[in-house]
Amino acid sequence: MYNILVVDDSSVVRSIIGKTIGLAGIETENIFYAANGQEGLEIIKDNWLDIVFADINMPVMNGIEMINKMAEDGMMNEVPVVVISTEGSQTRIDQLKEKGIQGYIRKPFSPEKIKEVFDKIILGKE
Repeated sequence: MYNILVVDDSSVVRSIIGKTIGLAGIETENIFYAANGQEGLEIIKDNWLDIVFADINMPVMNGIEMINKMAEDGMMNEVPVVVISTEGSQTRIDQLKEKGIQGYIRKPFSPEKIKEVFDKIILGKE
């Protein structure tokens, strides 16, 4: 049973990601939801998490700012982060990987893609 955080400014997208995690067959204890990076950081500080799925473009605090803050605080070593975004330039992906993200999923996505990335990061499956 896994604790997962979904960070996206769209409530519809948050809901879709949550449902997709279920459709992917990932057993969850809790799925936490945050509308921006600031809310996400609060949830990360207060809860044990196995993985974070985060968007890049959000108001208040965007995903990159959240990832930078997590890297500064050493949280990236404890909680793997997967970016789910429409923004997909290789340069941007490389920059995020340098900061410590574990994976990148481009929107739109499938349950299979979520499961593939989750299994690779959490279970070490290729």
